[in-house]
Amino acid sequence: MFGNLGNIGGLLKQAKEVQERMATIQKEMLTRRFRGESGGGSVSVQVDGRGTLVSVKIQPDAAGDVELLEDLIVSAVRVACEQAQESSRQEMSRLTGGLNIPGLTDLLGGSK
Repeated sequence: MFGNLGNIGGLLKQAKEVQERMATIQKEMLTRRFRGESGGGSVSVQVDGRGTLVSVKIQPDAAGDVELLEDLIVSAVRVACEQAQESSRQEMSRLTGGLNIPGLTDLLGGSK
């Protein structure tokens, strides 16, 4: 009747290990930087692994047309954030052995 209770201990140990690895990945993602460019390099941005904007670089020749500059910034940020999200997905896939566990990527800040 209670023969399978031994498996619960193993499952709890595995869950704790996954939780610890996930905490490590979260810390690593904060230190990673992802770069997005637009306008042939006129605008360059960096975001961290959670998609938080870290820096913006604008070439002087891009400053003439404000509307175009705004679009270039949005585009560059989008590219960098997509890179950060893809990296987060890859880390989660590695952590879970390829299993798609709903909500796990959100824990790393991988989706906005």
